[in-house]
Amino acid sequence: MRKNILIIGGTGIVGKVILSILKGRKSDYKVFVGSRHAGKNGNTLVVDVNNPETFNTILEHNIELILMCTKDRDNEILQFAIQNGLDYLDITKPTPDLTAAYNFAQANKLKINSRIVFASGWMGGIVSSLVNQIEPDSAKIQETNLYIYYSIRDLAGKSSAHFLAENVCKPFVIYENDSSKNVKHFSDSQNFNFSFGIGKRQVYHLDVPDLFILNQIEKIPTVSVKMTYNSKVVTRLMGYLQSLKVFNIMSLKERQLLFGSSGKGDQAVFEVVIKTQYKTKRISLQSTKGQAELTAFSAVLHVEKLLSEKVADGIYFSHQIHSSEEIYEELTGYNTINVKIS
Repeated sequence: MRKNILIIGGTGIVGKVILSILKGRKSDYKVFVGSRHAGKNGNTLVVDVNNPETFNTILEHNIELILMCTKDRDNEILQFAIQNGLDYLDITKPTPDLTAAYNFAQANKLKINSRIVFASGWMGGIVSSLVNQIEPDSAKIQETNLYIYYSIRDLAGKSSAHFLAENVCKPFVIYENDSSKNVKHFSDSQNFNFSFGIGKRQVYHLDVPDLFILNQIEKIPTVSVKMTYNSKVVTRLMGYLQSLKVFNIMSLKERQLLFGSSGKGDQAVFEVVIKTQYKTKRISLQSTKGQAELTAFSAVLHVEKLLSEKVADGIYFSHQIHSSEEIYEELTGYNTINVKIS
C-alpha cells in the first residue's frame, strides 16, 4: 500500500531536490507538497504553518509523514503531528528553535504515538552518524570539532542567511569540558587545512544545532563548529566586521542583504575531527552538487527509514533512527558524495 508524505516547503530549493531524489529512487510513496498557495495539480495542498485552520487538509489526504522544509517557529505543525499521531521530520531548525521544539516534544512525550524526528543538524543531521561511524563509543570522545567550507557560489535558500542576519550580533554557546562558553559568529579565528584540494583556510565560530546535539545528547564534553567561505577575502571581511562591531550598527535589512547572496551551485565540504585520549580521527565529506543535494539526500534517507516501520514511536534525533553503518554506506554509494576517513 502506498504511503502518503507531505513536504511542507516543498517548493523551496531543498524541497524540490528532495522530490527529485525520491522520484529517482522510485520509492512507492504518494508525495504531496504543502504550500501557502494553491498549486496547479492535485499534489499541492494549501498548508500555512502560521494558520492552523489550513491543517485539516493533512488529515483529509491521509498523510502519514510530515517533512518540514520550512520554518515553523511556533511549532504549530509539530503540535498538530503529536495530537494526530502523525510522523514528523524537521530538517530546518536553527539551534534556538531546535531546543525549543525538542523541549516541547519532551513535555508532551506521554501523548506521542508516532515518530518525532529532529534532523536539523548540519546537512540533514548526518554529522552525529559520521561521528558514531569513526568512534562508536561516544564515552571515549573527549572533543569533537566540525569545520565547514561554505561556498557563496552554492545554490542556497534564505533560511540560513536570515538566521545569520538575525543572530550575528548575539552570543551563542559552545562547550569546553562540559562548561558552556559564549562566543559570537565570525570570532576566534584559527587555521584549518581542508581536504579535497581546498587547503589551509581561516575558520570562525558558527552556530549550528550539532553543538547542542553532540554535547547535550551525545555527552561529548568539548564541541565547537567553525566555518570558512570559499573566498578568503569574504572570510577575513566577516572577521573584521565582527571584531570592529560593525554588524551592531547595521540594520537587519542590511545584514540580510550581506548574507543573502546565492549562486548557481558549487561544492559543499565539511570535516569532523574527533579526539579521544589516544587518537585523533578525522572524517571528510564533499558533496560535489552542494548543500541542497546533500541535505535533500540525507532527508530522503530519514524518510525511507521511518516509512520502513522499523522505528518505534518516540522522540529522536536523526542519527538515533539509523545505524551509523547504514548512513555511511548510503553516503559513500551516492555518486555526488565523496567521503574520506583518516
